[in-house]
Amino acid sequence: MRTTLSRRSLLALSATLLAGTSLPAWAAYPDKPVRLIVPFPAGGTVDAVARTLGNKLGPALGTTVVIENVPGAGGAIATQRVAKAPADGYTLLFTTPNHTINPALNDKLGFDTRRDLAPVSLVAEIPELLVANAEQPYNDFAGFVRYARANPGKLNYASAGNGTLPHVTMELLLQQLGLQVAHVPYKGAAPAMNDLLSGVVGLKMDTIATAAGHIRSGRLKPLAIASLKRSPLMPEVPTVAESGLPGYQGILWMGVIAPAGTPREVVDTLHQGLRKAVADPEVLRRFESDGVVPVANTPAEFEKLIDTELKQWAQLVRKSDIKAN
Repeated sequence: MRTTLSRRSLLALSATLLAGTSLPAWAAYPDKPVRLIVPFPAGGTVDAVARTLGNKLGPALGTTVVIENVPGAGGAIATQRVAKAPADGYTLLFTTPNHTINPALNDKLGFDTRRDLAPVSLVAEIPELLVANAEQPYNDFAGFVRYARANPGKLNYASAGNGTLPHVTMELLLQQLGLQVAHVPYKGAAPAMNDLLSGVVGLKMDTIATAAGHIRSGRLKPLAIASLKRSPLMPEVPTVAESGLPGYQGILWMGVIAPAGTPREVVDTLHQGLRKAVADPEVLRRFESDGVVPVANTPAEFEKLIDTELKQWAQLVRKSDIKAN
């Protein structure tokens, strides 16, 4: 959209320049590359989404977006780096629910999640999918609940490790249902999936992207998706919410966060750039094929989500006595 300055605005701007008064520094933002720090190794789902988005965010901002992978400590190392970075909009964090889970597991992170960081926008979501090994004696969510209730402690489920999103969302589900299902933590999602496929464990919170092939081959059974709406990729699979737990969600969300104190004008520029990038047809096609839901909400909406989850996971960790790996 072209914006035309009025004669009065042009005269005011000319007077400002002639008077030797500089325009605010943020007016030139960005005038150098922006670093988007991803708190996980290259090649994973979160990294792929970050790179897809970064390829379009750069042109939307008129600069280059450089992806930097800083894994370790469940995302805390990358988060601390951004929290301590200059608040100028050139060092950003591409984060996930680890951002709200970590404070519940560790009170010595080296930063304050709310005080030291400023939400910019939630950009994408991937709902979790509860799947079971094909040999399990139930075929749907209701059957799982009945069997688990009749056989407390007999079933088990896998996760990528203590305190990971699949772990805490599964524990939240079990608490709300009043079920006893044993947790078997693994060092990563791949070994957890291998043991699920072989029948060593019976259940896992996964995603459509990684489970779809095994579902098509008949090695896994989809029980329910942990979003409020059914997925167009698996419309026949009901949601947990419609299966008896209204409001329940287990979402791998991804969002961009800046250091606290970043000028509002810079945050606004970033937010508009992210909205444009998320709406790009190429990004939307890639997201759809990978089961990723585009979001691009406001800083205030993203902040509300973070506040809600900080309280939710703190309560869950206390009640379940969850420990980090």
